[in-house]
Order: sequence, then structure tokens, then C-alpha cells
Amino acid sequence: MSLFEYALVGGILYGIFFSLIAIGLNLVFGVMRMINLAHGQFVVLGGLGASVLVEHLHLNPLFGIPLAVAGAIVIGYPLYYAVVPRLQQSRDPEMLSFILFFGVAQIIDAVSIMAFGPDQRSLPGAALGSGSISVLGQAFPDSWWVAALVSVLAIVGLYLYFARTKLGYATRAIMADRDEARATGINVNRVSALAFVIGLALAGIAGVFVPYLLGSVSPSDGNSFTITSFAIVIIGSLGNPLGTIVGGLVFGLGTMMMQTYYASWSNLVPYALLLLIVLIRPSGLLGKAVRHA
Repeated sequence: MSLFEYALVGGILYGIFFSLIAIGLNLVFGVMRMINLAHGQFVVLGGLGASVLVEHLHLNPLFGIPLAVAGAIVIGYPLYYAVVPRLQQSRDPEMLSFILFFGVAQIIDAVSIMAFGPDQRSLPGAALGSGSISVLGQAFPDSWWVAALVSVLAIVGLYLYFARTKLGYATRAIMADRDEARATGINVNRVSALAFVIGLALAGIAGVFVPYLLGSVSPSDGNSFTITSFAIVIIGSLGNPLGTIVGGLVFGLGTMMMQTYYASWSNLVPYALLLLIVLIRPSGLLGKAVRHA
């Protein structure tokens, strides 16, 4: 029974964290109708940025959070205005976006390896607390709880943006129907650019905690994060941020259950869940609810 409780609590913490990793990808798709294949690379940049803060400036890795937000602004706005408006005017923006963001991912991979080296980087566990917190008799390190807390705060912040701000209302209108939103006078490009930057910032913030949840981060991890994020988004519902939270929890619980009982099969969890959802419920676990909202 203790193994099940360990997998249950660990799976929830793991799932909350991966919800944060994936929710930015879903936000960008919901607004722009494009899959950002460089999403995982921005997760990695968040982790590498945190390692620089700790190793070279001797700062707490939590300072990586504002650094991730600043990096998303500096990189996101120029990247968006340089390529996305032109893609939107093309005949097949979805396919072209695959090619373009794949290229961006390869560039980030190459630059990251040149700047940081190919080796994996870890962070001192004591930086986020040297103790542990027990739930249901199962102890998990402080860093896992801090990662889950920051993930919840970031997701709540995104919810408040959607529910309490004019830009959030405009974002939801664009997600519902881009052309109608433009017809009502919404500056679609301005709002989409902001959503793109928010998506990158959320990815970067999640990246700060990757070394704690996964043990290390390296410049070559980006594609893996993109694939896992995509699986989580499909499991929940493509274009629905709430579905990403559900998808993340399903992924987290499934992964921890497999790691606990059949560790050698755990890497197959995202792909097995993705295949299962596509076969049984192609619109995702919350897809139908979104369609009738």
C-alpha cells in the first residue's frame, strides 16, 4: 500500500509540474493555431539560465523565474513579429509553422551547446530547502513541493489573466474565433504576441525546476520536452488550457505508477497515453466540453 501512496502523491506533484511545462504550448496553439516545435528548447533555456545564476553568480535558482520572464520578452516579441504575421498570411500557415519552429529549435540547440556545452547540469538540492515534507506517510524533498507550488501559482496567474483582464478576454475571443475577434476590433497581432511571450515565459519558469524534478538538464533535452508537452496537450484537449492541467495530472500519475511498479516501461507512458487517447477520444479528455461551451 505504501508504494501506491508514494506513486499517488509523487504523481500529483509530478503532474502539476508537467502541466506548467505543457500549458504554454497549448496557449500558443489556442491563440495562433500553430504548434511551437521549439517549446521544449525554451524549457531547457530556463534550466540552463538557473544553472548560470547558481554556478557563476551564486544566486538562488528562484531568481531564474524573473530571468525567464525577461528572456521571454526579449526573445518572444522579436521572434513573433519577425515571422508569425507573415506565416498567418501564407496559404498553409500550420505546415509552414512546423518547418519554421523546427528550424528555430535546431538553432537554439546549436547555440545552447556552444554556450553551455553538451554536458548535463544539476543544481544543489539544498537551494530550495534541505528537508522534506510528508503526505500520507510519504516524504518528498522540499524542491518538489516548491516546484509544485510555483507551478500552481503560475497556472492560477494564467487563469486570472484569462478571467480578470481585458487582454485575457481578448485572448479568449481569439481562441474561440480569430476572424470574429478581428471583426470586433481586437488587435489580434498585439494579443497574439503577448500570448506567445506568456507561453515562452511559462516554459522558461518550468525549466528552472527541471534539474530538481528530473535530476539534470542538458541542451539536447529540448525535443523530449516538446514531445512530452504535445502528448499532455493532446491528452487534455488541444487549445484548451484547462485540459492541459488534466493531461498533466494523468501523465504524472501514469508515469509515477509505472516508475513504481514497472520502472523499465515508464518512458513509454506519454506515447502510450497519447495513442490511447487518440484512439478512444480524439478530441482529448475535455475536448467535448470545449466544443459545447
